[in-house]
Amino acid sequence: MHWEGLVLRGILVRGGGKRNGRSKKWKEMLKLPHISQCEELRRTIERDYTSLCEKQPIGRLLFRQYCDTRPELKRCIDFMDAVVRNSKLFVFGCFFVCTEASTGRWPLHHHVYQTSNPPLSSPSRIVRDHLSGAPFSSYQESMYFSRFLQWKWLERQPVTKNTFRHYRVLGKGGFGEVCACQVRATGKMYACKKLEKKRVKKRKGEAMALNEKRILEKVNSSFVVSLAYAYETKDALCLVLTIMNGGDLKFHIYNMGNSGFDEQRAIFYAAEICCGLEDLHRERIVYRDLKPENILLDDRGHIRISDLGLAVQIPEGETIRGRVGTVGYMAPEVIQNESYTFCPDWWGLGCLVFEMIQGQSPFRKRKERVKREEVDRRVREDQEEYSDKFSEEAKDICRQLLAKDPKERLGCRGCGGVEVKQHPIFRNINFKRLEAHMLDPPFVPDPRAVYCKDVLDIEQFSTVKGVNLDPTDNDFYHKFVTGSVSIPWQNEMIEMECFKEINVYETDGTLSQDLDMNRPNPPPKRGFFYRLFRREASARFMCQLRHLNVIWAPVSAI
Repeated sequence: MHWEGLVLRGILVRGGGKRNGRSKKWKEMLKLPHISQCEELRRTIERDYTSLCEKQPIGRLLFRQYCDTRPELKRCIDFMDAVVRNSKLFVFGCFFVCTEASTGRWPLHHHVYQTSNPPLSSPSRIVRDHLSGAPFSSYQESMYFSRFLQWKWLERQPVTKNTFRHYRVLGKGGFGEVCACQVRATGKMYACKKLEKKRVKKRKGEAMALNEKRILEKVNSSFVVSLAYAYETKDALCLVLTIMNGGDLKFHIYNMGNSGFDEQRAIFYAAEICCGLEDLHRERIVYRDLKPENILLDDRGHIRISDLGLAVQIPEGETIRGRVGTVGYMAPEVIQNESYTFCPDWWGLGCLVFEMIQGQSPFRKRKERVKREEVDRRVREDQEEYSDKFSEEAKDICRQLLAKDPKERLGCRGCGGVEVKQHPIFRNINFKRLEAHMLDPPFVPDPRAVYCKDVLDIEQFSTVKGVNLDPTDNDFYHKFVTGSVSIPWQNEMIEMECFKEINVYETDGTLSQDLDMNRPNPPPKRGFFYRLFRREASARFMCQLRHLNVIWAPVSAI
């Protein structure tokens, strides 16, 4: 392994801790502003309960901290947590009948019991509706909401290349290299996908690049790579994405012993991919490029779908056309340029399950030299062949997913991912636990290994010639460069324990100085070099003043 690979391996291991990799000045980098600096944000922020108190991780924690100060609201939060843990109705008795000496019967007691034997979702909705009313309004007047505004102000600060440390190249994207990077303030590792500005312009790839960025921003799934930051340098647009230390499935299928996986491992990955496709389809996004090299493993062995360059959002009630994808993995309807919605993704899942078990794709042998037209013909006309590596259930799910007619294909009969999950091959998969990452993966990557090509084996991009950047390109860059993405950024602050260490209050319950409008922050402490240079500047000024006195003295004498 090249020495830079060894260096990266050490960095990835060190970067895995909560404190390791942080800059010594991390608290200065993440210093919360005085609340007076957040007044514009207070006036303009959208006051939506779902966004502020449920979707945004720091907002959710601060709303809970506020509720913890009021017993009747704390009971609401405890009930909602109990519903998540336990779907049985006996949780009602723990919360709905309880009384408090100071507050009386629980506020929702009468409202809930107006109906007999309500389904669990009904009281959950009632509790949520209650929290989103008066409690949410009073929360917005509390110091906890002010603290949330401070975090939002910090989240919206400009992002530049100096926000990160940059390490070795991991691979290549369509418009540039992908390298490892680390946030200086938190120590969290990411992958930085660079899109060279001249290369994007030469290939007229602006729409494709912006589409990928917007889709990554929209999707919040633990089975799809997340976008955390988008920024620019002089020469490149940069997408900072979830780093996946375990390599891609293509590497594992073909470079880790005998080609292919045992069936149980393949089915585990297929189940997680199914969850990722469901999350995309829920946002009406069709992926269109499912293949082993686009499925990445994290350091625990869970998968994420990556490279959304060909993904597209389909308006409600519409279909699309487009002959896009990778040869050998495109569905028949895509090859024939017919209209479609999400069916090509279930075909892609069938190709992937087949390849994970067989060790080669269904319509093209490994390293086989064959024209594109021949591969397309096989996809349209030939029936895939199964070896003794496949159980009868594995054959059945592949045949159903690889049905030539999309109307007959599993996943395309009206229920999407639900009907795929109901296939007998997944009978031992508890999808609720799988979605919560509570099931142990069949393979855990070695933390001491780097599952990617050596630096010397990664082909270098040639220099782009004959392309000049001009001011008309700035409109595209402005749309692309939006800084931090809220949910991943807030998750980073929590995961790396920066939130825990910074989010402190006065022990006596009074407002801390940064939250008190009547107590402005003291001026920042000046460093040694500032004081030194200030003394030097003062000395130079006094010297110049004395020199002026010498010059003006004879004149005044005259």
